[in-house]
Amino acid sequence: MPTHQISHRRHIPQNLVTLEHPQWCKNAVMYQINTRQFTPEGTFTAALAHLPRLKALGIDIIYLMPINPIGLVNRKGSLGSPYAVQNYREINPEFGNLADFKALVNAIHALGMYVIVDWVANHSAWDNVLVEQHPQWYSRDHKDEFHPTPWWDWDDIIDFDYSQTGLREYMASAMHYWVAETDIDGYRCDVAGMVPTDFWVTVRQELEQIKPVLMLAEWETRDMHYAAFDMTYAWTWNEVMHGICMGKLKIEKLFKYYSWHEKSYPKSAIKMTFVSNHDKNAWDGTQFEQFGDGLKAAIVLSVVGDGMPLIYNGQEAGNPKRLAFFERDPIDWREHEIGKFYQQLINIKKSHSALANGQWGATMLHLPNSCANTVFSFVRQNQNSKVLVVLNLSAESQTVCLQGPLVAGHYTEHLRAEQHELSAETKIELLPWDYRVWVQNT
Repeated sequence: MPTHQISHRRHIPQNLVTLEHPQWCKNAVMYQINTRQFTPEGTFTAALAHLPRLKALGIDIIYLMPINPIGLVNRKGSLGSPYAVQNYREINPEFGNLADFKALVNAIHALGMYVIVDWVANHSAWDNVLVEQHPQWYSRDHKDEFHPTPWWDWDDIIDFDYSQTGLREYMASAMHYWVAETDIDGYRCDVAGMVPTDFWVTVRQELEQIKPVLMLAEWETRDMHYAAFDMTYAWTWNEVMHGICMGKLKIEKLFKYYSWHEKSYPKSAIKMTFVSNHDKNAWDGTQFEQFGDGLKAAIVLSVVGDGMPLIYNGQEAGNPKRLAFFERDPIDWREHEIGKFYQQLINIKKSHSALANGQWGATMLHLPNSCANTVFSFVRQNQNSKVLVVLNLSAESQTVCLQGPLVAGHYTEHLRAEQHELSAETKIELLPWDYRVWVQNT
């Protein structure tokens, strides 16, 4: 019988990642601005006054929700959804004009921060200028009619058809325009997985000819990280942490998430970890409804665990309500403990190279402990720094001992400014939903 020949060359490991992250995202923290609600005026100009505060908080990248005009046909509420775009080459007059937007971008850059803009490529408003100019660029249903994205309640939008070369060229050209004309630093791409990945790969390559860009996909799949996107959303992380804090899931689900991320994603992949965004912003008093008493523990993990943390506007002010989406509902700005807590954690992240993003940071190493069903513990370390984190993810007090050779050493508990000598015999007393972040310079 003939022997099947195996080609050695074909089985050499290949690195499928062809993109390079911009250097400025190495230790970055992202902040999402909902321009409509960010200030009483709801304008780009009014947002300028907040930039020094955000810089002091530790923010590096400002992510602006869609800046384009909003459709009138089938509009939701009186002001409509920013994700129902009427014209991809214009500014929403609700927020100001092109000069106002450029001034905001310039002010962000002047403070050493960067800015990305939300881009809605999957669909448009019913009255987008393209509906009359290029109706062939839109998807049709079984009745040969325009239609919203299937299975969702997005009846204020209609889907594009990315088998159309003209559409791809137009959309790429529009994205090119905002980078070249206004000097933005990249895009957050709405429902990115609903648009063919090869489109995003081509766009990324073209944008890189202008300047290094950061691309964030509102999606959660490995292939996005190869040639198109620097970052994807950690939706699974958010849902798992919510489930644990609500007493509905066990810690083993968190192990599963981190195992999945470490084993199946490229080392360079950056996941965006968040406890709130424009889809999930709801507070009960001074705490997020969806995280309850576990809010601070969840925030700790979002900042010092693997991933780039996102802060949604209003979190740092303890915003006591869910922001309206289709109406004006300005944030009530005030000093709040959550803002100070974020600032402390961000200082830790930026001070320890092991906590950097993507390939620059250290892998999270599971640290076994004596309360495996309730306490989550890990280490991130490299030649220059070591960070040991312990989280009580339960509503009961715990006395826990850490296990293994990674424990021993002299540490500073950064959030409490306390010195500790840790070993496998050290008993750590944790209150319900308590946390410790020990740091050590190596």
